[in-house]
Amino acid sequence: MTAAKLGLRVALVDRKRFPRDKLCGGGLTGRAMAHHRRIFGTDRPDVPLEVRREFAFHAFGQDLGMTRDAPPIHLAMRRELDHHLVDRALAAGAVDVTGHALDLDLGDPAGPVLFNQTMRLTAPLLIAADGVNSPTANALFGQAFDRDRIGFALEIEHLGADPARPLRIDFGAAEWGYGWQFPKTTGTTVGVGGIMARNPDLKAAMKAYMARLAIPEGARVKGQFLPFGDFRKRPGQGRVLLAGDAAGLVDPITGEGIAHALHSGELAAQTAAQAIREAHPEAALGRYTTALRPIHSGLTMARLLRTIMFRRALRPAFIRSFRESRSLREEYLRLLAGETDYAPLMRKTAMRMPGFAARALFGR
Repeated sequence: MTAAKLGLRVALVDRKRFPRDKLCGGGLTGRAMAHHRRIFGTDRPDVPLEVRREFAFHAFGQDLGMTRDAPPIHLAMRRELDHHLVDRALAAGAVDVTGHALDLDLGDPAGPVLFNQTMRLTAPLLIAADGVNSPTANALFGQAFDRDRIGFALEIEHLGADPARPLRIDFGAAEWGYGWQFPKTTGTTVGVGGIMARNPDLKAAMKAYMARLAIPEGARVKGQFLPFGDFRKRPGQGRVLLAGDAAGLVDPITGEGIAHALHSGELAAQTAAQAIREAHPEAALGRYTTALRPIHSGLTMARLLRTIMFRRALRPAFIRSFRESRSLREEYLRLLAGETDYAPLMRKTAMRMPGFAARALFGR
């Protein structure tokens, strides 16, 4: 939508038509809502949203308490949200090429080519927002992600509105990961996710988490890889820019990806438009990489904080700090609201856990 509004001719390509399902908690944080307002010019997406201001935090089986009157999180079904975004892009002038499986040819000097037996699309630049399993990243780098660093998640949709269920986050419901209970207008999304290499039996973790939440078995379990902060420092190659999950832009602690997907898509379109206006499309990638530096910096800081949270020797100190420090919890909620970044949260953690940095970094 941003690219079309900036005057570019845009084809929206996807092998599936929308609406379609996607594994996602569907939490729109304050950061995501701020990006949506700036990009789309409306206060909120035109989809059913459940709004929650109360959060139940748990960590490694311990109750860390309920936080009330927090900055709101808006909860949506990704099937509806993605369909809404597609509609907005098409309304802005993008050409609908969804529902077509196209191969990618990166060898043409004029730019990327997408084709099948009946269709051929050429462009000076390609923005690939094709997810964690990105065929584009695979074509560029030989693999879409590093299997030693990738995360994996399982999720179900428990149907039936249940307003009494709290929005709940469980750090450690999976190894080096977390669990989530996100109530929606039509049901509750429940899932667990963590570093895949540390979770040889994630199905057992999911079953245990559902039992803890009194969620009956029987719903279809969906699975998907999660980048979890394993971002690409160079988000593309040549005339191809990677955005969202394809570029690894997922928070390694919260698993939040929607905000970074919205923002990176906008930045990719803006840098593409500038480079094309200057008749120098090869310049887009360098400018886009520079524009992503604040996001990359935040994800790097979050990876360090994740080490502090999940290293077994440091867990008791983290649990005690998060439970006893109201300011630490408030800083975390301000982070979700987009009012701050990870640096202040790291400073507060450091003050609550003296000497944590060396132990976290060197395993002491």
